[in-house]
Amino acid sequence: MVNKKDENYIYYLVAKNLKKQRKLKGLTQAEFAELCNYSDGFIMNIESEKYYQTFSLGTLWKFAEVLTIDIRELFTPIDSDNKND
Repeated sequence: MVNKKDENYIYYLVAKNLKKQRKLKGLTQAEFAELCNYSDGFIMNIESEKYYQTFSLGTLWKFAEVLTIDIRELFTPIDSDNKND
C-alpha cells in the first residue's frame, strides 16, 4: 500500500475503488473499457498495483457515469484490513 502522504496515494485509492465498483457491476476490465470508450490497457494500468496511471477529472466523471455511482464513491477511504478488493 502507498503512504497516504505520497502524491500517488490518490491514484491507489481511486484504483481500488474503481476495481471494487466495476466488479460489483459484474464488468470485466475489457467490458468496462468499451463502455467508457477507453482501451482495456488504460483500465488495466489504472487498476494495477505496480503502476500509477494518471487520469483526468473528466475520466473519473466518465467512470462514475458508466458505473452509475456518485463520483465521490471513487474517493472512499480504503479499509486496510480488506485486501481482496
